[in-house]
Amino acid sequence: MDAIAIRASPAFAITTRRSLSLSRNQNQFTYITSRSNANSRNSQNLLKVEGLGSRNDVAFDESAYEAERLRLDAEARESMADASEREAADEADAKGWKWAIRKRVWDLMEAQNIAQFPRPVHHRIPNFVGASAAANKLSGLDVFRGAKWTGFFSVLESQMLTPSTINEACTSVGVAKFGRPIGLDEKIKVDLIVIGSVAVDPKTGARLGKGEGFAELEYGMLRYMGAIDGSTPVVTSVHDQQLVDDIPVEKLLIHDVPVDIICTPTQVIFINTSIPKPQGIYWDKLSPEKLGQIRILRELKSKIELETGQKLPCGPSEKLPPSARRGR
Repeated sequence: MDAIAIRASPAFAITTRRSLSLSRNQNQFTYITSRSNANSRNSQNLLKVEGLGSRNDVAFDESAYEAERLRLDAEARESMADASEREAADEADAKGWKWAIRKRVWDLMEAQNIAQFPRPVHHRIPNFVGASAAANKLSGLDVFRGAKWTGFFSVLESQMLTPSTINEACTSVGVAKFGRPIGLDEKIKVDLIVIGSVAVDPKTGARLGKGEGFAELEYGMLRYMGAIDGSTPVVTSVHDQQLVDDIPVEKLLIHDVPVDIICTPTQVIFINTSIPKPQGIYWDKLSPEKLGQIRILRELKSKIELETGQKLPCGPSEKLPPSARRGR
């Protein structure tokens, strides 16, 4: 494996670099596998970080970062709990129905003790008993094993890391310490997207996340960058108890991302989903608050407006949970 890049929020450990075997040690992971653009002369250099030190050679306070992350996580979960009650009670809210399914799955995982650290799993992408087995099934997929690069919006180069730092680099603190954000102009071709889920329907591929909408935004950005298209497989890793049959496809929103493959501790499910995937960023659904907190989205909006000479629409205002207020 030539390179590793992981979102800053999740964590997993690479147990065997050669075999791409994965085991999670904190929470559900979300990452993509990609190949650099073979037509770009400097494409391979686009997915590297310089040196082994912290990014930009600035001293990195790990304890302060982790304390702040945990504080924001606690505030975010409390805020999302309030939002879930409010949206679920609002019959006019197009996404309010999702909370009942999420809550049922979270409650079940806690009641059956199949949830793993961090707990409780409510308002999280759950970590679960058997996550390593599910991850090993994922790493055995032909589309995963055939990928040359792995990456997302923060980049780490495995060859630039020592054996003593590679596990740390696969945690949220490690990505912040060693990673480098990629830009909109970096030419990558994505072969596979792995996305976290709270609930997923094995027949239709309909999926529910934890309710923040970041996975959908990231998918839309990758579509705009040309890194993916509608044929790019989307895979999720869940416990068998997270498989549901009551996600109404007709109520899914235009930006909801369905999955093509499900990996559980006991099985791999291939789905011929008929649910259309998002084709880009739906600016009329994006609140000014969320736009203001996501760096790469602001860059993208400015670039499009400069190229077209037209101002893009904006969605309704919203109150963001603390975890959404990240310097992305």
